[in-house]
Amino acid sequence: MFNTFANILAMSQPGGGQSGSGSLISMLVMFGAVILIMYFLMIRPQQKRQKEHQKMLENLKKGDKVVTTAGIHGTITDIDGSSMILQVSDNVKITFEKSAIAAKK
Repeated sequence: MFNTFANILAMSQPGGGQSGSGSLISMLVMFGAVILIMYFLMIRPQQKRQKEHQKMLENLKKGDKVVTTAGIHGTITDIDGSSMILQVSDNVKITFEKSAIAAKK
């Protein structure tokens, strides 16, 4: 069975078993094209969203209405370094990390 498989592979390669350098180059070009397509369709948009989210977090101030990643809606009452206090109801304040803020309303 192995001999049959080896014979089929030998017949399919150009030059009677010697691999051509042209097929290697075309394979590398196709591999590079796939990587570029993945970069522009997946990686680059994600980096753009991350930068926009980071900019939004840096521009938060007291009085802004926000939504956390847990879905809690509140108003920023105090910002202290990397944490902030959200007022979610009358006399109810919760401390969150800035990274827990998903969006600004």
